[in-house]
Amino acid sequence: MSVSPAFVSQLKTLKLGRVLESLDVRHAQARDGQLGYLEFLQLLLQDEIERRRAQSLRLRLQRASFEEPKTLEDFDFSALPGLNAAAVRDLATGLFIERREHVLLYGPAGTGKTHLAQALGHHACRLGRSVLFLKAAACFRTLHAARADNSWETEIRRLLAPDLLILDDFGLKPLTMPQAEDFYEVVAERHLRGSIVITSNRPPADWLALFPDPVMANSALDRLAHNAHHLLMKGESYRKRLRPKTPTDNPDP
Repeated sequence: MSVSPAFVSQLKTLKLGRVLESLDVRHAQARDGQLGYLEFLQLLLQDEIERRRAQSLRLRLQRASFEEPKTLEDFDFSALPGLNAAAVRDLATGLFIERREHVLLYGPAGTGKTHLAQALGHHACRLGRSVLFLKAAACFRTLHAARADNSWETEIRRLLAPDLLILDDFGLKPLTMPQAEDFYEVVAERHLRGSIVITSNRPPADWLALFPDPVMANSALDRLAHNAHHLLMKGESYRKRLRPKTPTDNPDP
């Protein structure tokens, strides 16, 4: 379909320039009698709405800073028979974010905690929620550096801004006092304001010992536990399952 430069200019003025991407197809349908005038216009507008939704999702996923594009569709629930798949799918509806509840994923290394955390974040992005994914160690390093250049408050605001904050691999080693203070600040400020997903190799019962100050630890962990969904992920490491088999793995009888 040939369109005039003036028409193209009008579309761009209205920020509808990408309508041209589907104009030929819709015009052909209308020309062949498949669409009425209003249907033609409605479908052009619907095409634009879908393009904008897709672009918004791409931006949310980019800003989330996920390590990998993980989803529930590619999560192997059969490898973790003890995991409540129905509960996980309920979390994927995003109601826990609406209710400002938290999710604690814990269990041995290699059981898919990071995958599941990112999948919940991915589904939240699909629902129009803002998400930020961070390794806990990297988060603490950034906050430590921010103290040195007086950007700590700016960095804290960045952690408080998204609807969902995901902290991965929390508790790999004991916290220093500044790290404990930063963790408390994030949890306390996000409490009843936004949701947190935390993954850890340690069960929450063991987190208290990671803090140098038990009073601060109790205060932070009580806030987390108050509105938290606990998911124990226990099973064989997927890294071990994917490791190439050798003759010694299955010796002949």
